[in-house]
Amino acid sequence: MCGVIGMVAKGPVNQDLYEGLTVLQHRGQDAAGIITYDNGQLSLRKSNGLVRDVFRTRHMMRLTGNVGIGHVRYPTAGCESSAEAQPFYVNSPYGISLAHNGNLTNTEELQKELFESDRRHINTNSDSEVLLNVFAHELSVSHNQDDHLEPEDLFQAVGEVHRRCHGAYAAVSMINGHGIVAFRDPFGIRPLCFGERITDEGREYLVASESVAMDMLGFRRIREVAPGEAIYIDMDGVLHTQQCAEQPVLSPCLFEYVYLSRPDSIIDGVAVHKARLRMGERLAAKIRREWPDHDIDVIIPIPDTSRTVAMQLAYQLGVESREGFIKNRYVGRTFIMPGQAKRKKSVRQKLNPIPLEFEDKNVLLVDDSVVRGTTSQQLVDLARESGARRVYLASAAPPVRYPNVYGIDMPAPEELIAHHRSEPEINEAIGADRLLYQDLEDLEAAVAAGNPEIDRFDSSCFNGEYVTGDVSEAYLRGLSQARADTAKEQARSDQDLEIVDVHNQA
Repeated sequence: MCGVIGMVAKGPVNQDLYEGLTVLQHRGQDAAGIITYDNGQLSLRKSNGLVRDVFRTRHMMRLTGNVGIGHVRYPTAGCESSAEAQPFYVNSPYGISLAHNGNLTNTEELQKELFESDRRHINTNSDSEVLLNVFAHELSVSHNQDDHLEPEDLFQAVGEVHRRCHGAYAAVSMINGHGIVAFRDPFGIRPLCFGERITDEGREYLVASESVAMDMLGFRRIREVAPGEAIYIDMDGVLHTQQCAEQPVLSPCLFEYVYLSRPDSIIDGVAVHKARLRMGERLAAKIRREWPDHDIDVIIPIPDTSRTVAMQLAYQLGVESREGFIKNRYVGRTFIMPGQAKRKKSVRQKLNPIPLEFEDKNVLLVDDSVVRGTTSQQLVDLARESGARRVYLASAAPPVRYPNVYGIDMPAPEELIAHHRSEPEINEAIGADRLLYQDLEDLEAAVAAGNPEIDRFDSSCFNGEYVTGDVSEAYLRGLSQARADTAKEQARSDQDLEIVDVHNQA
């Protein structure tokens, strides 16, 4: 999960890109970057940290030009080094930069092809750099290398990217002196949309992971980039579009609607807020069906993503809904924090209970999902410590039993609390008096109601069915080893040792 943004305007884009990234910050808190182009001059600023910390006034003043792209990262593939902050850049052909949200599932194969056949060298472990080099190579093949670049050249190159690259990718790319290209994998797993803004100087275009960036910047959302489609906005602000995949099938990630996206965004035609309201309705129907004599006194959401679900659930059941946890806004999202120890500590730092809302009550806590179980276990304990008689837990999503391979850092299967556990066993591990999960068919129906054109979802983290059809057991084992907390801790330790060695040599 990352956030991307790209803009072609009539004036400077640096401030708009910065502000757009701030509203996409929820998609990645590890690193941020912006690159702009101004009459032959390329300016890049990227580093680890939040958007507000990466960019200072001196950096913004250097990011000149009316064309640029930006990125916020949370690491999945690759590592957490600042060297892997995006956008990435290559000189040939023209000078191309790229920011990417998703995860390629054939990275190793592509790295080998790039080195042996394409004569291109990869400097990091990031699959985004691989995607950039595949696109750059294919563009050099499709074009005769003069200064005139036709839209057909770009669309042909994107078509070859679709042929070679497997997995999920929503990408924005800037080509020096020519404009911005945005494209999405043939399954449309990760979101990408575009919009326009009419100014006195003319028409401007914005591409972003979520529509909320357009709302904030005064752009009118046009639509999503279709699965397999590429859009090209040239330096004159002219929009070109073309379908570049042979058999595109819209299969958006279901977890985007549960957790990743902001409620004020529209993803593939579905208003996220309304989808979450319908999740609450479906969950209420399940409780009425399976637990008609429930003794719930109060429903309390786990801030913030589950608030909409909990509100509608309480309304449907005729039960009072109250705020029972106060959130510290200065602690990041625990789901995407590196390291189990840090996640456990951050839960206590992030959420503090209001004992008056728990004392002598049967409480139903509502969360968007239960992944590792870290947050759930601690919040059940906090509710009991605050005086609750009984503590129930409801999840707006089904049990997360399988890793996500398309750009969400759902860890090694062994670190998922639902992996190889029945629901009673999960409940015992969490310590609740009762655990309720949304059924997968209800979750899919709640989202699909917003857009009848969605025929299927990527629901792989719930059912283990990977829509790209190329995910093998061997791949999952390798991914499990790379994503396990122990492996990540070792990588951080190795980076620290390298820094120490450099300091000692100095």
